[in-house]
Amino acid sequence: MENLHLILFITATFLLAGFVKGVIGLGLPTIAVGILGVVMAPAQAAALLVVPNLITNGWQIATGPGLNTILLRLWPMLAGICIGTWAGAGLLQQQKDGSATLWLGIALVLYALVGLKAAKLRVPAHAERWLGPIIGIATGVATAATGVFVLPAVPYLQALGLDKDELIQALGISFIVSTLALSFGLLGAGTLNMGVAWHSLLALAPAIAGMALGTAIRLRISASTFKMCFFAGLLALGCYLVARTLG
Repeated sequence: MENLHLILFITATFLLAGFVKGVIGLGLPTIAVGILGVVMAPAQAAALLVVPNLITNGWQIATGPGLNTILLRLWPMLAGICIGTWAGAGLLQQQKDGSATLWLGIALVLYALVGLKAAKLRVPAHAERWLGPIIGIATGVATAATGVFVLPAVPYLQALGLDKDELIQALGISFIVSTLALSFGLLGAGTLNMGVAWHSLLALAPAIAGMALGTAIRLRISASTFKMCFFAGLLALGCYLVARTLG
C-alpha cells in the first residue's frame, strides 16, 4: 500500500508539472524536483526526470520557429551549461545534510520572485557572446547542485527580446542540454541506472498527458494570470523547503 501511495504521488506530481510546462513552456523539473524532494533525495528526483525532460523538451523544440537560428545565438550559453554541470558533478550525491534541498528551496524562491516581479531586463546583442558562457556555467553548477535548470538561464533568455514562440523553443533547447549534461553526471555517480531509467520512462506518460492538457488550456486562458498563480505557488514551495531544512 505504501508503494501504491508513492506511485500515485509521483504520477500526480508529473501530471501537475507537465500541465504547467504545457501552459508556460517551463516548470517540469522545477515543480517535480521540488515536490518529489518531500519524499526522496533530490538526486533520485532528478534521475526520474531524465526521460520526461528529454521527450517534453524535444516536443517543445520541434514546434518552434527556427532551430538553427536559435542554436547559433545560444551556443555560448549551452556550452557553458555543459561545462558548469560537469564541473559540479556529484554535488547532489555529496550533500547528505540536506543542503541540496536548502539550495533548491532558495533557487525556487529566487526564481518565483523574478517571475512575480516580471522585471523587464534586456541584454544588449553585443554582450551575448561573453555573458552567455557566464550564465551557462552558473546555470550548470546550479543544475548539478539542485537538479533544477532555471537559474540564471531563464531570466537571461527572457531578457534577449525573443518573441513568444522563440522563447519557448529556446527554453526547450536549454533544458534538453541541461538534462543531457546532468544525465552524464548521474550516470557517473551511479544514481542513474537501468532500473531508474525504467521508472523514469513510466513517469513520461503522466508528464505528456499533463503537457497536452496544459497546451490546450493555454489557448483558452490568460497566460499572465496563470503565471502569477504559478510563481506564487513556487514561492510557497521554496519557502517550505527552506523552512523544513533549517528547522
